[in-house]
Amino acid sequence: MAPVPEPPDAEPTANPAGVALARVYALFPAAIRLSCGIAVAAVALAVRVPPVEAVPLALAVVGLTIWSYVFWRQTVDNGIKPWVVLVDCALTIVVCLAMRVLVAPTVMPGGVSWVAVLASTSIVIAPFALREVHGVLLGLTVAAAYCAGAILAGHPDEAISHSAVLVVQTFLALGLVYLTRRSARAADSVFTAYQRTHREAVIARAGREAERKQNRDLHDTVLSTLTMVGLGGVAAQSPMLRARASSDLRTLFDPARRPVLDPTAKVSLDERLRLIVERYEGYPLTAALEPCLVPSAVADAIAESADAALSNVVRHGEGSVAWLRLHRTRDAVVVEVIDVGPGFDMAAIPSYRYGIRESIMARMAAVGATVRIDTAPGNGTRIHLEWADVG
Repeated sequence: MAPVPEPPDAEPTANPAGVALARVYALFPAAIRLSCGIAVAAVALAVRVPPVEAVPLALAVVGLTIWSYVFWRQTVDNGIKPWVVLVDCALTIVVCLAMRVLVAPTVMPGGVSWVAVLASTSIVIAPFALREVHGVLLGLTVAAAYCAGAILAGHPDEAISHSAVLVVQTFLALGLVYLTRRSARAADSVFTAYQRTHREAVIARAGREAERKQNRDLHDTVLSTLTMVGLGGVAAQSPMLRARASSDLRTLFDPARRPVLDPTAKVSLDERLRLIVERYEGYPLTAALEPCLVPSAVADAIAESADAALSNVVRHGEGSVAWLRLHRTRDAVVVEVIDVGPGFDMAAIPSYRYGIRESIMARMAAVGATVRIDTAPGNGTRIHLEWADVG
């Protein structure tokens, strides 16, 4: 049995949904941090009434603006990393604790200050890079820092109300990230199962094709020759029997002697058919072969199909004569095998017989060629093989 060929390695991405999600997890936090960083800087500088102090505010705005750009660049280039989120939340915590000198009292209530926006942004970003439990702990830490900073700034009501909002945001952000990760894992699981099933199907199909080729080779060589002898179509000492037996042995047991060609390389179909004709030395076979170049795979299919057709003539058409013709039309290559033998009924051929179904029709179909068989009991047979030369 010939080895089953392995399907080509496509090397698809193992977890495409996970990879796509990781890309979103990088771009989304980066875009939020950069846009909020710029907006926060503008708002912070716009409201500088006492007790806001100019120097701490300027340092905070410059530092956060630079950090927003670093966050963007790092995350876009390398993905969202835990250390980036930890640094971001650490800076946010420092700013929250310093709200007394960074935020004007008039904008403190209602969670509309730039520090409140900064805290919310850090909490939303954190779960994208951390495990669920770590994201919760970090979000609660930021909420606690905001609460402490608001109390130090003299706004206990704001401390309680917006800290509660930040806690809710922590769990909502965690829920969003959890659902997207779970969906990505489910999608990757389905994709992996599909890839496995597809690969198994390709291997099985390759195995079936290898088996069919093995059966065709066996049918068209040893079995065909033995059937000819058994039916009396070939004399024991005839040159045709010696030629066929020698060719059969080479086909089955010495494949290394058969040249391996590029299937698209052009070869001489008429030369290939002349080699077939030589195997029928002594049989009343007339050949008319026009010079013709076709791809190697097409030449193999046509020559082997013609050989199978001629073998059928010898086996079943005792006393018959046959013709093998090759000619070109403007856009096709046509080979005909004609005999004046007994003919047969196509509808009566059992499904397990290889001679017509596999050795001729399947071979020609494999290279995109067509077969037409005109026959009837008592009327001989004409087998028309045609390959459309689109080149």
